Amino acid sequence: AVQLAESGGGSVQAGGSARLSCTASGTVYRSTCLGWFRKVPGQEREGVAFIYMDNGTTSYADPVKGRFTISKDNANNTLILQMNTLKPEDTAIYYCAATRLGSIAPALVPRFFTYWGQGTQVTVSS
Repeated sequence: AVQLAESGGGSVQAGGSARLSCTASGTVYRSTCLGWFRKVPGQEREGVAFIYMDNGTTSYADPVKGRFTISKDNANNTLILQMNTLKPEDTAIYYCAATRLGSIAPALVPRFFTYWGQGTQVTVSS
């Protein structure tokens, strides 16, 4: 099993930046995909970005392309989400997620991911 713990977040003004971290522990294979999702009350959880731990392949949701950057530190099993030019609509609880890569490539949808962190709040004020 994989345990995930997010940190970072908080309150920031529109146009500002924030950085989220996620530390993975337990049995973390190289063939793991780590991702970020976010959820607003009353809405479905939506994908933000993911990255493959082995080769660094990334995928981003359209609303965050060009503003958010996902990266990893394999030595420390840490996932980073650098968020720039934040908008009020980026306000959400952000979750770190992980899944083993198999024969089917994951998509940025929650059902592809097995392990989840507890989430961290990001609030962007206008």
